[in-house]
Amino acid sequence: MILFPFADYWWFYAGFTLFVLVLLALDLGVFHRKAHEVSFKESSIWTAVWISLALVFNYLFYLYAQWRFTSDEKYLSIPGFDPGAQAKTTALEFLTGFVIEKSLAIDNIFIFAVVFGYFAIPKMYQHRILFWGILGALLFRAIFIGMGSVLMQYEWVVIFFGVLLIATGIKMFFAGTEQKNLDQSIIVRVLRKVLRIHPRIEGKSFFTKSTV
Repeated sequence: MILFPFADYWWFYAGFTLFVLVLLALDLGVFHRKAHEVSFKESSIWTAVWISLALVFNYLFYLYAQWRFTSDEKYLSIPGFDPGAQAKTTALEFLTGFVIEKSLAIDNIFIFAVVFGYFAIPKMYQHRILFWGILGALLFRAIFIGMGSVLMQYEWVVIFFGVLLIATGIKMFFAGTEQKNLDQSIIVRVLRKVLRIHPRIEGKSFFTKSTV
């Protein structure tokens, strides 16, 4: 049973997406418009703000689900359907997903530290790079989720990615703690052949036009 089908609740998904984009625009265009080194205090405050927003949305989503399930005959006509219990379950699923994503985000901090250290990115520009990187990740994640919703209907696809995930976990477990040389990365080597990479950082710009 699909509780919130996209065809019927497209406005809800569109509104949520628009709200997130507005917050991201405020984050980069207003609160972090001027490049500066983010202190531990500032990062802690912003972490608390984003977590609080997620929890507030979780609670409002619970209230909305409870109201929707108790007012829609489509749900009430289902034998054994409990609107209150289903609303709690739906809100708990969102909270579980948020906690998992937050845990993975903390794990990614170590990867960011390695990449920033290798390319000697000044701390005052790291927030800007992370912002656009995360925005790109959200875009591609939406694409992959859309593709996955179609591909996961086939059992062999589920088995393939399950085996791939287990193999990746085993590889990470035995990888050790030695710092990797990013020069050996296939992605870095291909980019250096395809793109004209400037050897120095020129302010906060991602692209630099040189007359040399």
